[in-house]
Amino acid sequence: MMMTTETSPLIRIAHSPDADDAFMFYAMAQGLIDTEGLNFEHVLCDIETLNQEAHKGTYEISALSYYGYATVAERYAILPVGSSVGDKYGPVLVANTPLTKEAIVAGNLRLAIPGTLTSAYLFLKLWLPQANVVPMAFDAIGPAVKAGEVDAGLIIHEGQVTYLEEGFHKVVDLGEWWFEQTNLLLPLGCNGVRKDLGEAMIQKLGRVLHRSVSWALANKEEALAGCAHYGRGLNPVQLDRFVGMYVNGLTLEANPELRKAVRLMLSMAQGAGLLPHAVVPEFVELPSVCSQA
Repeated sequence: MMMTTETSPLIRIAHSPDADDAFMFYAMAQGLIDTEGLNFEHVLCDIETLNQEAHKGTYEISALSYYGYATVAERYAILPVGSSVGDKYGPVLVANTPLTKEAIVAGNLRLAIPGTLTSAYLFLKLWLPQANVVPMAFDAIGPAVKAGEVDAGLIIHEGQVTYLEEGFHKVVDLGEWWFEQTNLLLPLGCNGVRKDLGEAMIQKLGRVLHRSVSWALANKEEALAGCAHYGRGLNPVQLDRFVGMYVNGLTLEANPELRKAVRLMLSMAQGAGLLPHAVVPEFVELPSVCSQA
């Protein structure tokens, strides 16, 4: 394994403090793979903060919502490794009592969202264009719904596997809805890489990240144990389920179906007035990644 030194290039990788991201980056953080001489600093922030920071180009690699990426596409490209994808599942709009779309519209009900640059918000607006949204921190949404401060809330991260146990009613699973509409995967998040790093560095970063995800999937028990403290109360069965939902084969490679779904969601976002102009997603191609992993 190639060891890093104090003089190695420092690459800041920003991602959410969640079990799936921690699982993905575990091997990198623990020095279990060849990092090709690079020195990594992991920065943990919620996804909406990362979407905002990307406008300043703060981090060399940053987790981004696919919707957030569209607003910084001139600065960042998408690494084909690291996507979070829903396969007939995704963010869930929940309420304390059964609630219909018609009732939401009729009452102009207040819906909590985890930020206006998140893919969750984009898909909610595609589902209900007139949604009356209240942005707040993602981990404040469940408590706000429970307390009646909002009428419903859009749950992301581990709340997607615990909301029933917490007593909430599902209004809509946006991943289910999207699949019914398009027969496609639900693109949620990606790893953006700054274009100004240059092709050689971008290729190197792609290889290292591919190794990290591959290692975690091949050593799942150890990687799950290493990320458990980011699970925010998930038991081992729930943790395994949640991580498996968002770190899998689609995380290793953004396949043609996923890329088609990303193009469609961004086209629909522009058509709905949620993007000011057309954005064609730019995926980095990593021709040597499999042989280098």
